[in-house]
Amino acid sequence: MRIAITLLLLFLAGCQSVRPTVPAVPDWQSPQGREHAQLGVIIDLRSGQQISPQQLVIELATAGHVLVGEQHDNPDHHALQLWLLKALAQYRPTGSLLLEMLTPSQQGAVDSSRAATQAKQPPADLAKALSWKEGWDWSYYGPIVRYALVQPYPLLAANLDREEIMAVYRQPPPLVGSASTAASVRTALQDDIRESHCGLLPESQMPPMLAIQQQRDRRMAEQIKAAPQPSILFAGAFHVRRDLGVPLHLQDLGDSSQTRVLTLAEVGRTVTAQQSDFVWYTAATPEQDHCAKLRKP
Repeated sequence: MRIAITLLLLFLAGCQSVRPTVPAVPDWQSPQGREHAQLGVIIDLRSGQQISPQQLVIELATAGHVLVGEQHDNPDHHALQLWLLKALAQYRPTGSLLLEMLTPSQQGAVDSSRAATQAKQPPADLAKALSWKEGWDWSYYGPIVRYALVQPYPLLAANLDREEIMAVYRQPPPLVGSASTAASVRTALQDDIRESHCGLLPESQMPPMLAIQQQRDRRMAEQIKAAPQPSILFAGAFHVRRDLGVPLHLQDLGDSSQTRVLTLAEVGRTVTAQQSDFVWYTAATPEQDHCAKLRKP
């Protein structure tokens, strides 16, 4: 009888759900902030509580859309994005991955390269095959793209083509919806555009530049809404802000899926609950004064 009870207990223990494990978090690559108290800290901004990488994945795994904001030139952000793809796969299948770095004109090449890769005949030069834009450092994005191309879900373009951007610049189309067109949103976006252009942009250029920013966010939202769920978007942190970016456009498009925003931020940066649901603090890259070059006579 004692043996039978022991076997029963072992059987019941084996029937209990086992929580999947997540991969080890990658080592930091960026040189600064290594001793900062925030390094590696993840905050659930909704509650203000610190959570573990596994708890973060569990939270994100329940969302229909996961928007991940990055600093484009920080290698740690891209390493964590790849980690996140692998970690989420332990909890649920991914429906699609969307990248700000890809445009509609590249989608055919992406699909062809994905088919060739899955047929064990990958392109010899993948970046060339995809017409990858030089502005996006392939050493950062290449590992993500290579991983995505061997997965069962599609890799999708989320941005506008240059021709579309120029058309918006020449004649900004009307933006439909009350959330993304609120005066406070437009003012904040204009302030950011001024700052990012070092205060050198003529005021006459503000309306078309604002239109381009918002049309890019609208396109990302449209693509996310149409993509197989659960979907994941990797884009610049400003694009995914809850108070200014893609989430507002999803709202204006009538999307009812649960959206979660994760901001990858260098230590010392301020990220609020109005901007994001979660923040993950990383090592930092050296500060660069991009405006100094523009202000030189």
